[in-house]
Amino acid sequence: MKAENKPSADQKYSQTLKLMGNSFTITVVCPDKGQADAHIDLAVGEIRRIENLLSTFRQDSQTSLINDNAGIKPVRVDLEVFNLIERSVGISRITQGAFDITYGGIDKSLWNFDKTMTRLPDAWTALKMVHLIDYRNIILDRENTTVFLKEKGMRIGFGGIGKGYAAEMAKQILIKNGVQSGIINASGDLSAWGLQPGGGKWTIGVASPDAPNAAFSYMEISNKAVATSGNYEKFVIIDGKKYSHTIDPKTGLPISGIKSVTIIAPNAEFADAMATPIAVMGIKAGLFLIDQIPDLYCIIIDDSNKIYTSKNINLK
Repeated sequence: MKAENKPSADQKYSQTLKLMGNSFTITVVCPDKGQADAHIDLAVGEIRRIENLLSTFRQDSQTSLINDNAGIKPVRVDLEVFNLIERSVGISRITQGAFDITYGGIDKSLWNFDKTMTRLPDAWTALKMVHLIDYRNIILDRENTTVFLKEKGMRIGFGGIGKGYAAEMAKQILIKNGVQSGIINASGDLSAWGLQPGGGKWTIGVASPDAPNAAFSYMEISNKAVATSGNYEKFVIIDGKKYSHTIDPKTGLPISGIKSVTIIAPNAEFADAMATPIAVMGIKAGLFLIDQIPDLYCIIIDDSNKIYTSKNINLK
């Protein structure tokens, strides 16, 4: 048999697209480009489907319907949306409200994080706004798959979990279709499975907060997800001090003291959802919580570039 008739070895194929307001890079390991393109199209279709369900920018999305009926009536949703909200509430419980999808009410009105912002809102105004943030006021009825926001003016948003959920679902659809290895990277929240064409694990760089395009450390992962929340993504500088776009739901004010939190978890949804609340909880409480949860790991960098890690983590 002639050598050229042998099937070509697997290669990596990648595409980067703007989805859910973020840059998504989808990488699959395939024998040829045609197959890779077909698989990547499947993943993109799945991410777009989720965007349509969860988007607060679309008036007809299920999220918008829930928000429009806050304080009025329960809204029937797809089981998928119901389950995601239920898992979000579960994460609010374990983080004691540091993660809360009902943050939607303060999103634009209090914080815009653009160059027009020259001072912080005063603590009283911020507190007045955050009274609507309370995951305990999400009333879930599993029998009828309805969601009801108890207070008028309450809004939910999936900014803290949606990207990770989409990455995870895109990965699942690719695995179902026979893609044995790849990476879905949603602006730094990524899920990797299988091995590289050479047989090695995927090497993931942990972004340096002072130079986000450079990595300060590398990890080898397979069948794991990594998410990073950092104050270098969106921030404002007021009177020479940098304020992160991460808001403490209890005070309505931005957190300070932590430059970035990187979470390693079994799936991208959980990794994405845990990155921000750990920053809100602070180093000691955050690491304590991470160490209680099996198969969850964390790297925190504080304002003085000191690195803290949870148990059983080895940085290279």
